[in-house]
Amino acid sequence: MRSLLLHSVLIVGGIVSLFPIYWMFVAGTRPSSDIFSAPPALLPGDFLPENLDNLFAGTTFAGNLLMSLVVAAVYTTVAGLVSAMAGFALAKYPFRGRQALLIVIIVTMTVPFQVTLVPLFEMMTTLGWLNSLQAVILPFTFNAFGIFFMRQAFLGFPNELMEAARLDGASELGIFYRIALPAIRPALAVLGLLLFMFQWNSFLWPLLVLTNPDLYTAPVFLATLVGLGEADYGVLLLGTAIATIPTMILFLIFQKQFVTGILAGAIK
Repeated sequence: MRSLLLHSVLIVGGIVSLFPIYWMFVAGTRPSSDIFSAPPALLPGDFLPENLDNLFAGTTFAGNLLMSLVVAAVYTTVAGLVSAMAGFALAKYPFRGRQALLIVIIVTMTVPFQVTLVPLFEMMTTLGWLNSLQAVILPFTFNAFGIFFMRQAFLGFPNELMEAARLDGASELGIFYRIALPAIRPALAVLGLLLFMFQWNSFLWPLLVLTNPDLYTAPVFLATLVGLGEADYGVLLLGTAIATIPTMILFLIFQKQFVTGILAGAIK
């Protein structure tokens, strides 16, 4: 009886959580007039070809999707590598001021982004990086949460393996790349997915530093569909639904590593 009740609650919770996503895909197949009808339409309509044509024809949405993929992939790679290297150093190499540095990194996680927004924008202006991809990617490659997360993952990596590798003549970089990183692949997959989602969903910063529509990321482009006049919400929701597909695919591919990494962190 207890198991049946637990499964019933989980099923209801899953339906409630997934329904907004389902309705978003359904709304993308209908005109705006159907979206605001009462009761709302819960089944897919036949307006998908028209919405697709309005979304892609005469717009830069396809290019903006590709731009988002490039930006998110580069950011995930660079920020993930920086976080892993910094976390490994903080976990395995004793040096003066290590604890103080760790405290500073943790404190930076409490600083709201709005506080650093103006100084970052002035820095990009001084460097001449406005309206460029490096302005979107580089300011956030130092990710405090990523560094702390990787440090916690590397704390469980045995020091004996490092000593054995040194006796075999391995360099410190070799130990990091060939032994330490493969040992924490689940945690690395979790961080990679979180970093990708962070950059993929980023809106305010790309909106500020990008002025060329060809360089817009997908969230910024979708915001341009809501103008001063009436917005076509069928097209807007279809574009939003399409923009969620890459993160869904990534989660499906790495779900095993993601769950393993989350459980490993919970056990610690």
